[in-house]
Amino acid sequence: MRLKIAVIGAGAWGTALAISASRQAAGHQVQLWTRDAAAAKAMQSQRSNQRYLPDVDFPDALQCASSDSVLAPWAASHDLIVIGTPMSALRGMLMNLKDLTVPVAWLCKGFEAASEGVESGAMPHEVCQQVAPNLKSGALSGPSFALEVARAQPTALVAASAHASVQQILVDAFHSPSLRVYANEDIVGVEVGGAVKNVLAIATGLSDGLNLGLNARAALITRGLSEMTRLGVALGAKAETFMGLSGLGDLVLTSTGDLSRNRKVGLLLAQGMDLQQAVQSLGHVAEGVYSARTVVKRAQALGVDMPISQGVLALLEGKLKPAEAVAALMGRGAKDEN
Repeated sequence: MRLKIAVIGAGAWGTALAISASRQAAGHQVQLWTRDAAAAKAMQSQRSNQRYLPDVDFPDALQCASSDSVLAPWAASHDLIVIGTPMSALRGMLMNLKDLTVPVAWLCKGFEAASEGVESGAMPHEVCQQVAPNLKSGALSGPSFALEVARAQPTALVAASAHASVQQILVDAFHSPSLRVYANEDIVGVEVGGAVKNVLAIATGLSDGLNLGLNARAALITRGLSEMTRLGVALGAKAETFMGLSGLGDLVLTSTGDLSRNRKVGLLLAQGMDLQQAVQSLGHVAEGVYSARTVVKRAQALGVDMPISQGVLALLEGKLKPAEAVAALMGRGAKDEN
């Protein structure tokens, strides 16, 4: 099926998926939209995104767009809208697109931070329920680094939605010989996995930065998966979702991969940087830094024990030093694994 696809947001991940969709044998017509007209013009002429993916050329089928006019009418002319903005921009974007009848999916992972007039804690699908309840919407998630997807290296993702039609159009848009897309109706589980794994990746980065060893890394990933599952089930997710791509898969990738921004934060903190220095050195958003407080807050409200996430939050807030955070976790009393 040949589709007309709009990817809104020209960061690394949005650009990578636009490139991937443009390579499809079906011949999709793909437009990568950015609000920065100069950036769109530069990408169109250079045939690459020099800021985020400088070493990857655009396929001929990928075109760049920008507009000073209202976004929604332009978006309505497409078969599928993919929002590639950070979590902080999702609410505003969904409000702009709330009256669309075409499917809308987002790529961001995390919990919404507090802002003026907005309480913190909402996952992407909850934001959508609040501001655009009539949209046919979903999430595209899973273990994936943008650079590898752009380079057509083998990757598997999850198309999560309560709407079967949204699941299917995401499969039609992105499934290819190098990118497998699996459908899943458990959007709560998929989004909890995508948010919590970022916090846990900071912990594993810290562990590796302190040279605590591979045993410690394995323990953090395994017990982190348990934390993630407990929170997800308490929020209404299916436990089996966390043994899949958006749970265990994304957690392993983000905790161990050298391209992981959240892992990098942990490594830098272990080296003695403060949080501000670590974040500034990245040059990109590390969602775990902003999600940690909300993850812990939602867990506490539900009576869910998440000691690793609590330790990460205490570290980020300056209440514990790296070695103290490790000591606090290792000093916990013995208990049954399950």
